[in-house]
Amino acid sequence: MKNFALIGAAGYIAPRHMKAIKGTGNELVAALDPNDSVGIIDSHFPDADFFTEFERFDRHIDKLYRSNDSKRVNYVSICSPNYLHDSHMRFALRSGADAICEKPLVLNPWNIDGLQEIEQDTGRKVNTILQLRVHPAIIELREKVKTASKDGKYEVDLTYITSRGHWYLQSWKGDEKKSGGIATNIGVHFYDMLHFIFGELQENQVHYSSETKAAGYLEYANARVRWFLSVDVSDVPATARADGQRTYRSITVDGEEIEFSGGFTDLHTRSYEEILAGRGFGLEENRVAIETVAAIRNASPLGLVGEFHPFLKNVQQ
Repeated sequence: MKNFALIGAAGYIAPRHMKAIKGTGNELVAALDPNDSVGIIDSHFPDADFFTEFERFDRHIDKLYRSNDSKRVNYVSICSPNYLHDSHMRFALRSGADAICEKPLVLNPWNIDGLQEIEQDTGRKVNTILQLRVHPAIIELREKVKTASKDGKYEVDLTYITSRGHWYLQSWKGDEKKSGGIATNIGVHFYDMLHFIFGELQENQVHYSSETKAAGYLEYANARVRWFLSVDVSDVPATARADGQRTYRSITVDGEEIEFSGGFTDLHTRSYEEILAGRGFGLEENRVAIETVAAIRNASPLGLVGEFHPFLKNVQQ
């Protein structure tokens, strides 16, 4: 059994990590969050120590490490706001633990290089949650692409709308310096998926970018991809909204819909199983996706030219 600490216990994604820690037969011994609304811990690890101040959490983890306590932490799971991931991974490694970090790993590619140096210094490892890489439908599609004898590239449309209320832009997620912007915050695992399936990234264009939505074109070794991401409920197709839907997810490959909606909630546990078996995805596996979102963040949108996503026709320019 391994001991875990968790940073960001009050966040949206933290319960999936708690479930994964428990589901793999391990123990959460300490958790940190400035927000003390963390009653969810009682459903999984009621005996875990909890801290609202990083300094006291740091002292506790260090005490366990130096005393070689039976609760010495082996892994630190990181579910904190995006801009803190880099710092919290460094803390984990320097505390003698491996890190398991939520997406996006970091906001900029050069942060990966610094973390690799700390891995070398400490002998510890960063593991990342690239959950779509362990999704059966995505693995199946990747194998199909690898073995297919196809003339030309696949034509792909990626559409992901996950509507958020007014709170979103008032939180750290609405601050580009903290979240990385819409493409980084809700899209980075899709860009990793596209690279994972279709190979080397060759071209990256942005057609539209705002606080709540973005769209562009990506070309990979084996695919041409039009993409559209949004947190604005008005972008959900009218027929879906009429049925009460506030989320819309679609990936088509050569006009054929790829169904991968099912099983999303179990992918963290599957990711933890792989990490604990020594097959986790490390820093380098993240590089292409982080380079992709950094380029999108810094691009000047082109407007409705070239290979733009059809949903953009309904967006006021």
